[in-house]
Amino acid sequence: MKKKGIFVVVTLALALLLFTLTLSSAQDLPLDKIKLPAGFKIEVYASDLPGARSMTLSPEGVLFVGTRGQGNIYAVIDNDQDQRADQVMTIARGLSMPNGVAFSGGSLYVAEVHRVIRFDQIMDHLPNVVSPVVVNDSFPRDFHHGWKFIRISPDNQLYVPVGAPCNICEKKDPRYASIMRMNLDGSELEVFANGIRNTVGFDWHPKTQELWFTDNGRDRLGDNSPPDELNHAPNEGLHFGYPYLHGRNTLDPKFGKKGKGKNFALPAQELGPHVAALGMRFYDKDMFPDSYRNQIFIAEHGSWNRSTPLGYRITIVELDERGISKGYRIFAEGWLQGNRPWGRPVDVLVMPDGALLVSDDHAGVIYRISYKK
Repeated sequence: MKKKGIFVVVTLALALLLFTLTLSSAQDLPLDKIKLPAGFKIEVYASDLPGARSMTLSPEGVLFVGTRGQGNIYAVIDNDQDQRADQVMTIARGLSMPNGVAFSGGSLYVAEVHRVIRFDQIMDHLPNVVSPVVVNDSFPRDFHHGWKFIRISPDNQLYVPVGAPCNICEKKDPRYASIMRMNLDGSELEVFANGIRNTVGFDWHPKTQELWFTDNGRDRLGDNSPPDELNHAPNEGLHFGYPYLHGRNTLDPKFGKKGKGKNFALPAQELGPHVAALGMRFYDKDMFPDSYRNQIFIAEHGSWNRSTPLGYRITIVELDERGISKGYRIFAEGWLQGNRPWGRPVDVLVMPDGALLVSDDHAGVIYRISYKK
């Protein structure tokens, strides 16, 4: 009995220490290093989310967050509506790279490497959710670029990308290097667009309802080539160049000749080389100044093998009324200090009040960026 009591005390002490360290680490994040335009402020919205990546919001205001290596799904709740989370629950464990999350009709959709699953009526079962329903399990099982970002389109279809299973390769299976889509019940799975090396973020224009997405350029062509991309897919059936063409005019040294004569859709905007552009969202609320409306926020996770690191920031692509890019600029930076990052933005999400949430899988937190004139 005595040993059991000591064990309980030690366990509680370790749990308290871990909780204290988590709070301390969140409070100790150097947010003063983040540079933002005048009037903007960044705060920690939620902490203690190891590997926090893609985000989706339920109508009730519960934020669901996917992970990659951790295999977890989190539910983040702000009970008192003070714009800071009060609860973080781990509602699923042991999944296969459950990066992508989407919410519709009371159900949470989660993308694993080889399948999409669905937790029905999840709001009625938190935190002890019921076993998921398999929506579709016919995706490739490759882990290389196997993690998936998912979204539900304005016409109620689930879009699911399948990355190239390599740095650079040519595959006959049309599912690879594509964005696919299907009905919410998993039926009628089809390829929407090809030639996309690895997209981990997309959104639909608030006015035109046309798809825009980021794409990560290939590695091992030097520090400054090729660029990452922001692409625009106004209709299905387009090919965006991979593995033959990178950016607007970089032919691949191995596969470029095979692409001659093919009609590729060129990037709407070339982004920085190897910045790992991931989550993106159109800004469609009123908190930020009018100049931000219908502009694109992009989370740049940061380069992993560039001799001088680049990325680790939030950028903006500005569009004119015709939907043509007017330029690409930095909105928030400071997660990279010298050559060492203390944070890595992954996804962005516009909240109902107009604030912008940013997930960070390196620091294990979610930030809230707000504006006050």
